[in-house]
Parts: sequence; structure tokens; C-alpha cells
Amino acid sequence: MAKNQKSYTPEFKWQIVDLYNAGRTSYPQLEREYGVNRSTLSNWVKQLSPIKVSEEETVTLKEYKALQKEIQRLKIENEKLKKATAIFAKEQ
Repeated sequence: MAKNQKSYTPEFKWQIVDLYNAGRTSYPQLEREYGVNRSTLSNWVKQLSPIKVSEEETVTLKEYKALQKEIQRLKIENEKLKKATAIFAKEQ
């Protein structure tokens, strides 16, 4: 992280995203009021806004990406286990 770069708490980020998603506050208003760059605000909204996956469930883009990464890791692990099982089956 750069020396002069500000650091924001997750709670602060969620508060900003909630204000924006409520429809009462625009990027320019948030930028003026909280002193956060518009591109930073846009990134927070993009990553933290809920995405509806079913009638009763939502996830954020950040959570979705983490889930995709976990799925990929499990697929690789599963392939390794299949190969190991095949090797052990041949030995017996």
C-alpha cells in the first residue's frame, strides 16, 4: 500500500454502499461528503452490492469470486484424489 493512500474499514465501505444502493445518494454527493474518490466508490459498489441468486439468497461480487476460487481449488483437489485412487487400485 502506498504511503499516502487512505485505508477504510469494511464497516465504512458497507455504509457507503448501503447509502448508494438506497438511491438517496449519488457518487458526487458521497465523494463530497466523505472525501472518497469516485472510482473508489464505484469499485466498492461493484464489489459489495448484493446479487440475487435465488428468491431468498443474495451474494456480493466479492463473495461470488471467492466461491469460484474455492470451486476451482476443489476441482483440482478432486482430480488429484481420483489419480491417487487409480494408482492405489493398480497396486492391489
